[in-house]
Amino acid sequence: SHHLCRPHYHKSKYHAHSITELAPSAPFTLLIGQATMAKQGSTLQNYNNELVKCIEDLREKREEVNRQILQQEEEKAKIQKELSRLTDRLSKINESLARKLQARKEFDNTIQETEAAYM
Repeated sequence: SHHLCRPHYHKSKYHAHSITELAPSAPFTLLIGQATMAKQGSTLQNYNNELVKCIEDLREKREEVNRQILQQEEEKAKIQKELSRLTDRLSKINESLARKLQARKEFDNTIQETEAAYM
């Protein structure tokens, strides 16, 4: 199976209320809150960057598969044309062979009849 890009979400082991319980004062809690929000913003930006890169990778892979499809469709068309030509040729050879087999059979019969009459 192909690994497609999947963002990984990590939950913090600290909940918001545990941070406030640890904080000695309100300004400290506010500072922690701002840092956490900045970190979340940075993390969100990282996810966005990963997502953009993932989409670019998927488009490149799609383009490669598309190129292979076009190449194989071209090869298929050539083979079908060749197959059609060979099928036609085979049909003509079979008709010719059938006429020659019939002619040979008639020669064999004529030879046998002639030998039987004069020998």
